[in-house]
Amino acid sequence: MSDQAYRPMTVADLALYLKNATDDATRWRLIAEFLEEYRQEGVEGRGRLLLREPLSSGDQRWDVLLAALAEHLAARDGRGAPSWAEGRCLRRFWFPFNTPAARVDAVVHAPAAFRRRGVFIAPQELEVA
Repeated sequence: MSDQAYRPMTVADLALYLKNATDDATRWRLIAEFLEEYRQEGVEGRGRLLLREPLSSGDQRWDVLLAALAEHLAARDGRGAPSWAEGRCLRRFWFPFNTPAARVDAVVHAPAAFRRRGVFIAPQELEVA
């Protein structure tokens, strides 16, 4: 039996896990786990999961996605984005799910926090958990 108490994953933890992941399928499973843990926290505790600035995941696209995710989740809870997320954006659009149908859906429906950073993802992709 471990002496460590359960601690939900933070966005900073998630970045480290993404850095060590070897493929995108694993990265999306990690994001799904983070989203599930985030949802399990009470609204008052969720903000602390987004506060600490994550180190680079080793891929600018995923770093920007984390900033968009933090802003998106904070906004859903009625809070502003963490300050570390503000300057992160892509110069070239990224479609993490790059099929013709997924691209159209993402262009039309991407949440504002993602769209303004150049990450085009449909909202249902964020409901994976």
